[in-house]
Amino acid sequence: MPQFMPYIWAAVFIAAIVIESQTMGLVAIWFMPSALIAMILAMLNVPLWIQGVVFVLLSVLLLIFGRKLFKSLFPKTKYTPTNIDALIGKEAVITEEVNNLEGRGAAKLNGQIWSVRAENEDEAMVPGDVVIVKEIRGVKLICRKK
Repeated sequence: MPQFMPYIWAAVFIAAIVIESQTMGLVAIWFMPSALIAMILAMLNVPLWIQGVVFVLLSVLLLIFGRKLFKSLFPKTKYTPTNIDALIGKEAVITEEVNNLEGRGAAKLNGQIWSVRAENEDEAMVPGDVVIVKEIRGVKLICRKK
């Protein structure tokens, strides 16, 4: 069995690579250096129990401290709204009277005409009113008067 241990540790190393490539959760990556060191110990004919202890201890330490260190070095990036999300909070100008009950109303936003509905049913919006986009439902802007 001891003569096959370098191959077994190499298999553990490869399995960790495969698992990490499928999950991207920064969990299996910490077993790779542990398996590599255990494989080197096996090639140096270190007793099997020492190889196992080194693998387990190093894996646990890397899991605990490596993940925290990695996350602190690469903080989450700030969310930047794109496409349709970038319109929320923008101002638009009403071009057609808004009536939620009749399902009509339009506004010009960034040079484009959009269907508009009032956020509050009782809010009247007439051409020329400046409104703020609060939400987008499908292709309709949900707005409130400024």
